[in-house]
Amino acid sequence: MRETTIIVGARKSQLSLTQTNQVIAFLKRAFPDFIFELRTISTAGDRSMDHAALFNHQGIFVKEIEEALLKGEVDLGIHSLKDMPCDIQSGLELGAVGEREDPRDAFLTTSGVTFKELHAGARIGTSSVRRRAQVLFTRPDLGISEMRGNVDTRLRKLRAGEVDALIIASAGVVRLGQEALITERMPVEVMLPAPCQGALGLEIRNGDGRLAAIVKKFDHALTRAAVTAERSFLKNLGGGCSLPVGALAHVNSDVLTLTGQVVDPDGKRQVKRVLNGPVEDAAAIGKRLALDLLSSDGAWIRVALKSPFPKRMEG
Repeated sequence: MRETTIIVGARKSQLSLTQTNQVIAFLKRAFPDFIFELRTISTAGDRSMDHAALFNHQGIFVKEIEEALLKGEVDLGIHSLKDMPCDIQSGLELGAVGEREDPRDAFLTTSGVTFKELHAGARIGTSSVRRRAQVLFTRPDLGISEMRGNVDTRLRKLRAGEVDALIIASAGVVRLGQEALITERMPVEVMLPAPCQGALGLEIRNGDGRLAAIVKKFDHALTRAAVTAERSFLKNLGGGCSLPVGALAHVNSDVLTLTGQVVDPDGKRQVKRVLNGPVEDAAAIGKRLALDLLSSDGAWIRVALKSPFPKRMEG
């Protein structure tokens, strides 16, 4: 294979392929002498969309891509960063973090009613423990229906009337060109996003100088700082992407502000804190905020992070 050929590994889902092709288009413009070849890889998460228990395990959407990287079968892995475990696989590194799309959650209905206007007893479709908990904290009068599958699958179920509303990441809807379907973006005061939501991670092998130089062009410094704080917060809570934890950081000048939250899966209680500091201390800010929460509400938080799904969830 020519030295100018770069094999890119990605999941087979429509969203993954769409955002991967967007990254490849960017890199082709920046490096027209290189050939970028897409290789789709089936992950455990893709093969087990209907097995809820698997979604408690970190890395179910990235493990096989990482294995292909380590074996040299692909040169670059492209992930939704919120799917990546806090600890990067040994032998690999996060070569770049792309500029973040809207990190907020999107509320979708076919009727056009907003989250606040939704009638009592209405069913909201989501597969996220975090979203379930946040919905029930604000609107305990609503029902939650388990809804897994890719974004396009969930949209079809909404149109078929299986649920009254759907909550998914705004970024995925926008990247699929379906932004017009969004009824409203959920205010972060009501629904704090998952750590790293809306950001893409480009993973490469340690010591691969060629790829490091190429993907660096895609790296967005402000987004990297923000997600560094969010990932540090999640890591120091001991949590993973399947837990009821929200985090969102933003940078203003040289100051990074991080908001972190843990919600009881039943939606009966939440704890939220805000911390800011120098942007170069992003990881330390995330760690300090997590330790602050654990020192003040540690016993409750540890129970919340280990709680089973709420019993009143609908199947």
